Amino acid sequence: MITLYDYLPSQNAWKVRQLLHHLQIPHDTRFVSIFEGEGRAPAYRAISPTGTVPAIVLDDGRALSESNAILMYLADGTRYLPADAYGRAKVWQWLSFEQERIESQIGALRHWTLTGKLPRRAPVLVEAKRAAGLNSLGILDAELSTRDFIAGDEYTVADIAVFAYASLAGEAGFELAPYPNFREWIDRVRAQPGYLAQMHPYSIDPHSVKELG
Repeated sequence: MITLYDYLPSQNAWKVRQLLHHLQIPHDTRFVSIFEGEGRAPAYRAISPTGTVPAIVLDDGRALSESNAILMYLADGTRYLPADAYGRAKVWQWLSFEQERIESQIGALRHWTLTGKLPRRAPVLVEAKRAAGLNSLGILDAELSTRDFIAGDEYTVADIAVFAYASLAGEAGFELAPYPNFREWIDRVRAQPGYLAQMHPYSIDPHSVKELG
């Protein structure tokens, strides 16, 4: 059975939980106390070299980390990943966009906002991330004016990945009213059979206010 290494407030971990739920894959869960330093422990670094969540360990002991790599692995041969080379490449295109332009910008601002870290950050850094986030939301809105889902006509792991943090941009201080196509896409993702609505706030972890070492 697959073992999922999880931290509930992480939207990167939510991505994997969502796909496991869609696919009805039984799995064990082990929680990683990221802000108490467990991610830096040698035993966990052997599973996830960066010390981040999520990670999975397969039945045979092989480990895989980084949320989008896990999505690609688990979705292989399923309806959530195109079988043709071009379709798969389009999914990769948007997974790359998500990590560079959504998770690292909007996701970071959301984390800082919800854990009280925003005032500790340099204003120039905050403004740079906010500008990048606005640009990314504009790109998504324009792209979603032409199709129902981000990588094509069908719902894929690209939608799961982008949705994880982009759909919560309001919690990072972004106004979503100017992006009607994006908001309609959020509704389409939420309407998917097996949508995992449960998400967990950072407030469930009193240690989340700490800085990562």
